Amino acid sequence: MTRSTSISVNVQWGDCDPADIVFFPNFNRWMDASAQHFFTQCGVPRWRELETTRGIVGTPLLEINTKFYKPATYGDHIEVHTCVEEWRAKVFIQHHRVLRGDVLLCEGRETRAFVQRIDGRLKAIAVPEDIKAMCS
Repeated sequence: MTRSTSISVNVQWGDCDPADIVFFPNFNRWMDASAQHFFTQCGVPRWRELETTRGIVGTPLLEINTKFYKPATYGDHIEVHTCVEEWRAKVFIQHHRVLRGDVLLCEGRETRAFVQRIDGRLKAIAVPEDIKAMCS
């Protein structure tokens, strides 16, 4: 069984475009928040702490794919469910499902990497096995 976490979002009027539907970048903003929440709920220390103790700056986004199925509007209560779908040597794929009740509104997949600052540049490192274990 894959470990999954979720966040709740109450859609506000300011999240919507003139057609009264959620402006698409807001879904990505909520998925990004859910990505960070996933690690916190799995017991992974905050990025600032990991940078101090292990040199890990965070998990920047390398690629994103989002599919939209149904619209949402202000007043809706939605949930973003997040899991790691696949672990690779240096990257991992997080899968997000955005639901209003049982209705799938959109889903996204993000390719991310753990990075450190090496010679002044961010460089991907091998996925830390202890963090992988905490999140699996």
